[in-house]
Amino acid sequence: MAVLEDLKVDLTVVLGRSHMPLHMLLRMGRGAVIELESTETDMVEILANDHPIARGQIVVTGNRISVEVTELIRKAELIRTPGVSIGDGAVPLLETGAEPA
Repeated sequence: MAVLEDLKVDLTVVLGRSHMPLHMLLRMGRGAVIELESTETDMVEILANDHPIARGQIVVTGNRISVEVTELIRKAELIRTPGVSIGDGAVPLLETGAEPA
């Protein structure tokens, strides 16, 4: 467990997204407001090193903003072939109907 204590993880909370033409982005200056495609009651995404790990809700207490984790995102289940381990019986992602060598 001591090894994990020094592990650094970049956490990101995505409040919302917005799409706009590049020319509008280039015209923005200090104080510009970007309208997001979400509301204050929408769930936020929590990313660890740019990978989604959870969803949550924004909680405002006084002048502090925090995120309450409400749902953990499970890693996609691996498709496994019985009796085949990593390195054995590797097949290409896009099979052409040929048997693996």
